[in-house]
Amino acid sequence: MYMARDWQDYEIIDTGGGEKLERWGDVILRRPDPQIIWPLANESAQWKNVHGHYHRSSSGGGHWEMKKSIPDSWSISYGKLKFHLRPTNFKHTGLFPEQAANWSWMMDKIAGAGRKIQVLNLFAYTGGATVAAAAAGASVVHVDAAKGMVQWAKENLQLSGLGERPVRFITDDVFKFVQREERRGNKYDAIIMDPPSYGRGPGGEMWKLEQSLYPFLESCLSIMSDQPLFLLINSYTTGISPTVLENMLAMTMKSRYGGSISSGEIGLPITASGLHLPCGILGRWES
Repeated sequence: MYMARDWQDYEIIDTGGGEKLERWGDVILRRPDPQIIWPLANESAQWKNVHGHYHRSSSGGGHWEMKKSIPDSWSISYGKLKFHLRPTNFKHTGLFPEQAANWSWMMDKIAGAGRKIQVLNLFAYTGGATVAAAAAGASVVHVDAAKGMVQWAKENLQLSGLGERPVRFITDDVFKFVQREERRGNKYDAIIMDPPSYGRGPGGEMWKLEQSLYPFLESCLSIMSDQPLFLLINSYTTGISPTVLENMLAMTMKSRYGGSISSGEIGLPITASGLHLPCGILGRWES
């Protein structure tokens, strides 16, 4: 498991009963997590004395029960990187802290490349990887279809003091963008992607990860440079094995460029129990 262990401003305090108790800076939140299928050993006062508790609805979705006043948004740091947070209607806060394991890895790769690196961040959300890559010295193109998420990513870049770095923020359909980049002849040394489990394409066609990821990965080969540095796939789709990502990278990136592949779960430590919480999977190809 690839662990994000170096957080100071984030912590999973405890887990159990389908929920996790988290500290985001000074804000304590209680949120559901489908991986937590073990019981809660002790619902201590800390579990009850939270700022916010997200309750799932039996009909889908859910809502926040705010027990204490918190700002509309606040920020936390990971090293020199800074991120705005705010509770969303979908239980999230705008940041996936387990991804810090990937940020550290890609920052080391970029800083050690000895050349200018052009990074493409697809399905880029609020820009954790974008901020990390920019901080390491890369030029970055950040693409997401949601205008609000792109704006949030811009705020994170500014908050980290990186507003002058060469980063282009693009609100667009990711598939269309890759096709246009191929026609324009633009190339990238590194590609990061965090594709959804389900979605709609530009023509209304259904995206289903199991059916669509491999052809999309193949299409990305056309915009890789002659000396690519890495390609990273993150996935939160249940039922997909890390070995599946490894196999796809072997059939695409390694077949063409050589290099090496690694894959596995990505996770976070749990303070109370000393256990590890799995939070998704990754596949990495690197030169």
